[in-house]
Amino acid sequence: MAAPSGRSGRLALAALVPAALLCLAARAAAEPSTDPGAAPSTAAFDVRPGGEVHSFSRSLGDQSCTFTYSAQGGTNEQWQMNVGASDDNGLFSCSIWRPQGKSYLFFTQFKAEVKGAKIEYAMAYSQAAVGAQSDVPLKQEEFEITETTVSHREGKFRFELSKLVIVAKAPRDEL
Repeated sequence: MAAPSGRSGRLALAALVPAALLCLAARAAAEPSTDPGAAPSTAAFDVRPGGEVHSFSRSLGDQSCTFTYSAQGGTNEQWQMNVGASDDNGLFSCSIWRPQGKSYLFFTQFKAEVKGAKIEYAMAYSQAAVGAQSDVPLKQEEFEITETTVSHREGKFRFELSKLVIVAKAPRDEL
């Protein structure tokens, strides 16, 4: 299930996801990872224009998130990626955003891919919340969600991206 269907399902998930993400982000920031293979939970990176395809990745335990994009115009922008996991490691989150809120680059393509988990919820935004401003979501027709990716939809995407949020469910080992 990539996104809930029906109004009540969307409203319930819309209320639950921000709370879950805040808990995951707070936990990741407060507790350094004890997994020797885990990367820091939040990392800064430059989104570079010029039309070339670039990627940035972070891992946490057995899960990883990779952001691949191509952008035009302007100069490098500072972005951040945060990866986190729930206490029981059942949920994995990946957030990619521009802290200043709005990107001035024109994205010709984007894709965020998770490995080691299946996407339960994802959303893309043309503007990230900053100060008193709220997140501005992309229209559903502008991007698509599969079990492991969130990507632009060719011919529908309007070249604006400032934030991606993914919550994925990790596989459970049955005893």
